[in-house]
Amino acid sequence: MRVLVVEDERLLADSIAEGLRRLSMAVDVCYDGGEALERVGVHDYDVVVLDRDLPVVHGDQVCEAVLAAGGEARVLMLTAAADVDDRVAGLGVGADDYLTKPFAFAELVARVRALARRARPALPPVLKRAGVVLDLPRHQVSRDGRFVALSPKEFAVLEVLMRAEGAVVSPESLLEKAWDEHADPFTNAVRVAMMTLRRKLGTPQVIETVPGAGYRFTS
Repeated sequence: MRVLVVEDERLLADSIAEGLRRLSMAVDVCYDGGEALERVGVHDYDVVVLDRDLPVVHGDQVCEAVLAAGGEARVLMLTAAADVDDRVAGLGVGADDYLTKPFAFAELVARVRALARRARPALPPVLKRAGVVLDLPRHQVSRDGRFVALSPKEFAVLEVLMRAEGAVVSPESLLEKAWDEHADPFTNAVRVAMMTLRRKLGTPQVIETVPGAGYRFTS
């Protein structure tokens, strides 16, 4: 899952981003609406966590730009105002959900995950294939009943592959979905993550390399 966090309170923005990264989400961060407009024009996000009261460009305009981009991104709008009129106004410009500050991080995570399920074809929160079980709510992976300890990045790569349901996933697509914008497109990060993921999942191998195309999770 790739998430954009737009929040002018830097400490809060960085805290949200760090918490989501620990849950294997690829997270980009910006601190004003102008920068957010640039990001949504370049990257395909699953969810945008968007503060409504932003400097440079108001959050409402950013929300409208996300919708105009025509992608599948869903918007979770944050606000310090708790009155009904403010929430209605935010939803009226296209936000998919609303969260009033201060909020519990666990609730934000639950809302982000719920919106991500709406941003793409619905799949169950527990993915099962070839003896591998990926439990998103518990952030756990097992194979044939054996617990498999994965890093956040390995977990994210495995999720992308399993969600593809046997389709080939290119290295570029993996970088887009499992890494943030700071990832070097010429790096060997995908190859290294794939190597360690295969080793941890054990034999027989369930991740196939398709020469010149990418990787596929086999059945």
